[in-house]
Amino acid sequence: MLIRIRPVPAVLPLAAALVLTAPPLFLAQAVAQSVNPNEAKGIGISGQWRGSSGLVTKGTDGKVIFLFGEVQPSVACSPLQVCDIELQAGEVVRDVLVGDTVRWKVEPATSGAVGGQAIHLIVKPAEPGLVTSMVVTTSRRTYHIQLKSHPAQYMARVGFEYPEDVETKLADINARLEASTIPGAGVPAERLNFAYSLSGSARWRPTRVYSDGTKTYIQFPRSIAAQDAPVLFVVSGGQNRIVNYRMKDNMMVVDYQVDKAVLVSGVGWHQQKITISRGGR
Repeated sequence: MLIRIRPVPAVLPLAAALVLTAPPLFLAQAVAQSVNPNEAKGIGISGQWRGSSGLVTKGTDGKVIFLFGEVQPSVACSPLQVCDIELQAGEVVRDVLVGDTVRWKVEPATSGAVGGQAIHLIVKPAEPGLVTSMVVTTSRRTYHIQLKSHPAQYMARVGFEYPEDVETKLADINARLEASTIPGAGVPAERLNFAYSLSGSARWRPTRVYSDGTKTYIQFPRSIAAQDAPVLFVVSGGQNRIVNYRMKDNMMVVDYQVDKAVLVSGVGWHQQKITISRGGR
């Protein structure tokens, strides 16, 4: 793995050179004229973002966690020590640009299995009292990081929490909650009767049937559409009769407890049929 680390060129503009040799009055006028209102506003916005402390939390193994994109994270390092800045697993680094490449060294390292490796940037300052900035471009995002060197204090491990990861975790939790919820019935699952058996074959074969003692719930695969739902016949006295029911998404709700019923779809050779029986009936 090859990561290019490029310095940010420090070029002294001609205007700046003239300012350095100008008398005080001219210097004040030049400074006043050098920043227009939009530039001043932009500098203020950037300074506020760079100067905000943001949220810092503790991760695993003593890792310092910054919320990506909230502020410009400030990483404290120390001479003769290394700061380990860990990026997201699977993220590919394109470029690393450091403002001061003479007194700051950045070396790449990796961890994890192939295919899900995480890239680490190992940062080492040459002396205390230094401040510079680093920009890291990757296959997923761009990091803007401030680097500071302290005589003895430093952050051994640094990582990031990503907003999209939080959203993904929340979606996973909601999906698990939805999967564990018994649709339709407004009573605890332990009070439901799942003692129903199914016989027959159909592409829309119910995934489960249960009753709350008052109504019967027939749950179909999510792929079923209301217009494709089968017709329900309740078996009573050896005859099949149609009963009242309603479809809600992929759920058929029957207004009373069913002992035996037949679900039918299609006609002739294309007819599909599923028989539902409660308990040993």
